[in-house]
Amino acid sequence: MLEKIKIIASLRARLLEDRFIHSLNVADMAKELAQIYGEDSEKAYLAGLVHDCTKNTPPELQLEIMQKGGVQLQEYERNNRKLWHAISGNVFIQTEYGIEDAAIISAVRYHTTGKAAMTLLEKIIYTADFTSAERDYPGVERIRHLAKTDLDAAVYEGAVFTVEKLSASNRFVHPDTLDCMKYYAPGSGGAAE
Repeated sequence: MLEKIKIIASLRARLLEDRFIHSLNVADMAKELAQIYGEDSEKAYLAGLVHDCTKNTPPELQLEIMQKGGVQLQEYERNNRKLWHAISGNVFIQTEYGIEDAAIISAVRYHTTGKAAMTLLEKIIYTADFTSAERDYPGVERIRHLAKTDLDAAVYEGAVFTVEKLSASNRFVHPDTLDCMKYYAPGSGGAAE
């Protein structure tokens, strides 16, 4: 695996400035949440750092990365390019950065959609992505507070926010996001109560 300093240099070159800052902020938030919840903080930092590594990569290159990685997109994924960076990113971190840790790879893959029954690291990266320092949307402070006190509740609130935002603009909601919202809903029995 590349050294963290080389990964940071690569990200600085690959990403637009605001996306690079976001990546650093997500890494910091992920490390903080890992320390709160007992996850490996360096692993969380690295996953947060690389989660958007292909976000500014042109779509045709993302497709090439996914094809080389043997990824078969579902039709609803093929038609929603906003989801591609999580899928191409999980291939890219393996092939270009030499990251072999399955937990980090999966956290990058599901950081946008979430899913039911996420691992602790997946929940941390999913939550850190929408609560990082530069995020400024109505309700972010409340979700940041939840992130540090009840991670499952923060995951649920993040999924609800995503579903409501996408539904309001008649945009596609990934089935994994719906599964995430249902799984982590209070009283669902899915998440630890």
